[in-house]
Amino acid sequence: MKRRDFIALIGGTAAAWPIMARAQRPEIPVVAFLNGGSPDGYAPMVAAFHQGLKDTGYVEAQSVRIEHRWADGQYDRLPAMAADLVHRQVAVIVTNSPGMLAAKAATTTIPIVFTTSGDPVELGFVASLARPGRNITGVTQLNVEVAPKRLELMYELVPTATIMAVLVNPAYPSAEIQSRGMQAAAHTLGVQLHILRASNERDIDDAFATLAQLRAGAFVISSDPFFNSRAEQFAALALRHAVPTIFQYREFAAAGGLMSYGGSVIDSYRQAGVYTGRILKGEKPADLPVQQSTKVELIINLKTAKALGLEVPRTLIARADEVIE
Repeated sequence: MKRRDFIALIGGTAAAWPIMARAQRPEIPVVAFLNGGSPDGYAPMVAAFHQGLKDTGYVEAQSVRIEHRWADGQYDRLPAMAADLVHRQVAVIVTNSPGMLAAKAATTTIPIVFTTSGDPVELGFVASLARPGRNITGVTQLNVEVAPKRLELMYELVPTATIMAVLVNPAYPSAEIQSRGMQAAAHTLGVQLHILRASNERDIDDAFATLAQLRAGAFVISSDPFFNSRAEQFAALALRHAVPTIFQYREFAAAGGLMSYGGSVIDSYRQAGVYTGRILKGEKPADLPVQQSTKVELIINLKTAKALGLEVPRTLIARADEVIE
């Protein structure tokens, strides 16, 4: 072999090394995080999801890539987002209740891991909790089921309130279920209940402004991903309008809201991260039973209670998981 030909051969082989290395490097799986809320309000949940992935050996930008899609409360945007993710052939779609309906309609093959505050069987997400079937599994906090308890807690704190109001998002799949449950609880307590509706930020402001006209002595915020993104807004409005208010999300009480009661949304997202990691390792969603988050927390902000002129019963304080002073 001539020296010139030998050098050309070596040079060509060296140039091919980067291409060969790239070809041999395993592709990093892409996980889609499809959510009806907004990134600001869901930062704690996203962090919990990352922790769940990490618990199974997957780290963002190292062994998995996560693409976020946020509807910012505009649930009608979710079907197009889901269709785009299916077209891109992502490895797993992680979503909440509004996104779940869109994702389920878009694919029967790509694994879907959901988080929901309602009953996934009643909502039509899965056939059963033990055997979800097909390409779907997930986690429920059952916050819809404990919604009537929030009304009872407000009545225990403000027994003089004969008129109460509840806020629901009519675009949320569980809105009607929650409304019926709280209407039944109100009837048992002998309380008149007004159902108010909000699906955007302006609606929320209008709902609080309506409370005085209704002479509502207490306000209950129902479970909804869009509402979860507005915990600080709810806390500020409740103080401004001086109305005792309860919400499912701990961040509400931490931001100055009076009380929060519900299953841990953050814990459910961590569990969703674990399931996502297990699916990436080869397990099938149909073989993973729907997890029920059993962690229910009652948080009371005594500083806010004092500002509202409320005396919190000692029996209620004793049952609280956390008291903010």
